[in-house]
Amino acid sequence: MRSATTTARTVTATLTAAAGLAAAAGVAAVAAARYAADGALRGEPGRPLPGGPRLSVHSTAEDRITLTRSLASLWPGTYALAAPGVHAVVGAVLPDAPHDPDTVVRRLVGVTHGALEHGTRVRLTPQIHLGNPRTALGLDHADVDVPGELGALPAWFVPAARDTWVITVHGLGATREHPMVVMPFLNHHRLPVLDLAYRGDLGAPAPPDGLGHLGASEWRDLDAAIRYALRFGARRVVLHGWSTGATMALHAAERSALADRICGLVLDSPVLDWRTTLGRLAAARGTPAALLPLAVRAAEGRTGLRADRQPPGVDPAAVRVPVLIFHGPDDTLAPWEPSRRLAEARPDLVTLRTVRDAPHGAMWNADPAGYEEALRRFLTPLM
Repeated sequence: MRSATTTARTVTATLTAAAGLAAAAGVAAVAAARYAADGALRGEPGRPLPGGPRLSVHSTAEDRITLTRSLASLWPGTYALAAPGVHAVVGAVLPDAPHDPDTVVRRLVGVTHGALEHGTRVRLTPQIHLGNPRTALGLDHADVDVPGELGALPAWFVPAARDTWVITVHGLGATREHPMVVMPFLNHHRLPVLDLAYRGDLGAPAPPDGLGHLGASEWRDLDAAIRYALRFGARRVVLHGWSTGATMALHAAERSALADRICGLVLDSPVLDWRTTLGRLAAARGTPAALLPLAVRAAEGRTGLRADRQPPGVDPAAVRVPVLIFHGPDDTLAPWEPSRRLAEARPDLVTLRTVRDAPHGAMWNADPAGYEEALRRFLTPLM
């Protein structure tokens, strides 16, 4: 028979080994969560956001294209089709066009770059323009450098007669080409536009840690753009941001020393609940569900988005200027409930235009005419 001492030693060794394995598993889980957090925070500008399905091109004709049928390919409005070396613009769904049950026919507005061949795998994206305001839209512009705290920030300036400037700032998965969707409208109303590239963008300084901070640090680049605008002729500015660019605008309105020169905010798909957005970014990039809470905590630690820090837009009392929000319940990346709550709490200053059947950052795409009419009504008193 084994002695009690031998049995005790065996039990102790077994427990020690189990503890070691558990510790190793814990370390591995933390490392995996950190890796997932970094993946969620290293969004490559211009790369489509995760989560949208890849669609196959089935056929094309002079003015139409047939795509794989999905919720995405049925989105109403105007979008780009993007693939490596390929960019095209599609318009409305054509329900009466002949097609198979597993396909969708849309109007083909034009092919900007590359060729749409049978079997080409594409994604729908709200960034419909390529190039610069002159090559894409025929608008005269100047390439300018905005002095930022990390270095020069490239921007496009589209001149116009008024002394109220609109500063546009893109968000997740986009570049400064995205705000070009509203440039013709703003130029028609004689509003100068400063379209900013910020830290992490092509041609702009890299963030010190190589990560995006969902607007929490990037807003200082927008603050630099406000200073630039005031230096070169603006008397006041409207900030028009998409996604994290909208969050940057809220940060600037709450924290900038020049906040009194901001006369209005236009927020498209604002990221007001960073934990949910971080979790959805990590999940869309393949993080197992069990690791998502760890990944979100790791991302918060990496970016300084602490649980005790209140996101911008949460305190209705902090709103001091008119705000127009474009958002909708079909945004799977940035929940629209915080936008709805803010509008309900401050009906005197905040207007919410609900846009349905539109993915993140695509409120203009889903309803260009309605978007621009709401924008006209909002901007007219601020011009």
